Amino acid sequence: MRTLNQIAARLEAGEPSLTLIDQCLDRIKDPAGEGGRTFLKVYGERARTTAEAFDALRRHGGAPSRFAGIPISIKDLFDVAGDVTTAGSMALRQAPAAARDAGAITRLRTAGFIPIGRTNMTEFAFSGLGINPHYDTPRNPYDRKTGRIPGGSSSGAAVSVTDGMAPAALGTDTGGSCRIPAALTGIAGFKPTASRVPVDGVMPLSQSLDSVGVMAPTVACCAVVDAVLAGGAPAGPAAFPLAGLRLAVPQTVVLDGLDPDVSRAFSAALTALGGAGARITELAVREFEELAQVNAKGGFVCAEAYAVHRPLIKAKAKEYDPFVLARIERGKEQDAADYIELMWARADMIGRLNGITAPYDALLMPTVPIVAPTLRELADADTARRTNALLLRNTVIANFFDRCAVSIPCHKAGEAPVGLMLMGENGADRRLLAVAAAVEKLVAPGVAK
Repeated sequence: MRTLNQIAARLEAGEPSLTLIDQCLDRIKDPAGEGGRTFLKVYGERARTTAEAFDALRRHGGAPSRFAGIPISIKDLFDVAGDVTTAGSMALRQAPAAARDAGAITRLRTAGFIPIGRTNMTEFAFSGLGINPHYDTPRNPYDRKTGRIPGGSSSGAAVSVTDGMAPAALGTDTGGSCRIPAALTGIAGFKPTASRVPVDGVMPLSQSLDSVGVMAPTVACCAVVDAVLAGGAPAGPAAFPLAGLRLAVPQTVVLDGLDPDVSRAFSAALTALGGAGARITELAVREFEELAQVNAKGGFVCAEAYAVHRPLIKAKAKEYDPFVLARIERGKEQDAADYIELMWARADMIGRLNGITAPYDALLMPTVPIVAPTLRELADADTARRTNALLLRNTVIANFFDRCAVSIPCHKAGEAPVGLMLMGENGADRRLLAVAAAVEKLVAPGVAK
């Protein structure tokens, strides 16, 4: 994987964008690769034509940014003018094509990024496993022979990056859908504060929790794309010293049941950070313990997803993935009073957590408590349900408390990927990315500087 800065430097030195596009398309089309399971649609000729246009602009000094001409994959949840947004489902195959691009796509195009194709995903973005029974499931690059899940819901997005089919990927994150696949596949994944990036033209899962995020080889890459998505110029994170960083490690819930690989990698990361001068504090956070009870009836995501899907379920329930359908239909369990009480509880819990975490630069926790399980293990429905809940347990915290969060790899090279999650304050996205970039250089395997 090459970083966006490395690619931009080569473009500035005269390497054509068209060459880069062709390299990505070759990776996608490789019959021995994962392109067939990763992409639901490829914009081959369209991407090549756009690349040729940017090459001509660059020769005359007219490129809109130094990143112009770089391909990016698009999760199949975003409207692209002329395409049907199927959201990884069979139920929407006959839906009308989008009349215009989603706001996030427009911003990427304006900066010069080139959509190279639509990536596979968990149907309707409603699972952390990344399994799709309709279009097959992209295999995790780690231990591909065994067949491990990539994580979800932005499964194809993550694999498009790990396998060199796109240097960066646009995704969404409602409960961990960027950070879970990033952690399980060994790349960086960023979930911004929900209000930071517009969600127009993105099929909703939960209007209270949805956010538009990015996956890429490094935090700096994520920061470049995030800046564009937020309506600014593409820019990486500012330099940030590790010495004196105030980092808190919650002791409530998030460290429960870690498998040995995750426990070992997380402990090593904390030791390295402490050795570099960061001040690490253990913190009890009762609010994390309250989440399970507050969301016992399915929380915002089930209630709001059911509101969105109820008409389509009536017409095409048989075309849904049964695993996803069962989760959406949990929304029937809540009435209006339940939903209002949930909103009150969230507001109260956010206020309490803000008071607890204000003194710290970031909270640290494992992104997910386990390494990627095999597809064979998850063929059992009960195991799949338990594993899905476990994968979402830590990541959903940032969504519920309306925070920004980023996952970076912290395992040793050659070992199963493990994610280290940093969670920042609401609206402190650029500061969190700067902190995470400094942490990444210390703990991530083989990070390109």
